[in-house]
Amino acid sequence: MSFFPLVAEAAQSSRQGKVLIGPVDLILDGRGTTVVIGPNGSGKTSLLRLLHGAARLTGGQIRWACSREEAQHEMAFVFQRPVMLRRSVLDNIAYPLLVRGVRRSEAMQQARDWAARIGLGAMLERQATVLSGGEQQKLALARALITKPKLLFLDEPCAALDGRSVKEIETILGQAKTDGTALIMTTHDMGQARRLADDIVFLLKGKVHEQSPAKQFFETPRTEEAQAFLRGDILE
Repeated sequence: MSFFPLVAEAAQSSRQGKVLIGPVDLILDGRGTTVVIGPNGSGKTSLLRLLHGAARLTGGQIRWACSREEAQHEMAFVFQRPVMLRRSVLDNIAYPLLVRGVRRSEAMQQARDWAARIGLGAMLERQATVLSGGEQQKLALARALITKPKLLFLDEPCAALDGRSVKEIETILGQAKTDGTALIMTTHDMGQARRLADDIVFLLKGKVHEQSPAKQFFETPRTEEAQAFLRGDILE
């Protein structure tokens, strides 16, 4: 089944008369990692929610190479503050497979394999809610990737984590990319953006201000606003 390209045409999301994001014109081909950057309040999280379908489309359109229902089945989302089910680590990771009708024995075996891959193999029976922030984020990634999504959205996946946890999560993301999952993520960490991005989407005031290959964006940004952002200037 063809999934990409993802095409947004004048896409917009509003709530109570306030525009949260848009209008946005954007084409994503699904190759590699797209990193969304921009000042605080520029709409990064709202863009991800809109493309994923978690935010209501109130203007324009978003099109996939397949039906919307098929697209939803092939996507996953990891939030900045991951939601942990009040269950064990093993049950949390297996949950998406069980919801999709995978036999319990098979789901549990895949969950064990994933727990080992992310370094939680010794914590299978521990309550997920008592894990550290880095451990919860790794669990959330495993829970998202266990279904082998074609596209994974990540909203600031390494915010407030220590360097070791960041490195471990970036390694997991690198492997997911190698395995064929396209990534669309937000980050405020320009070092991380430089390490991970194949393409950059620069948001400003709720609109796509610039989109280009990462190397080009960081070396020769086209607009004064992008240049100012990379210098660390405050954009109003």
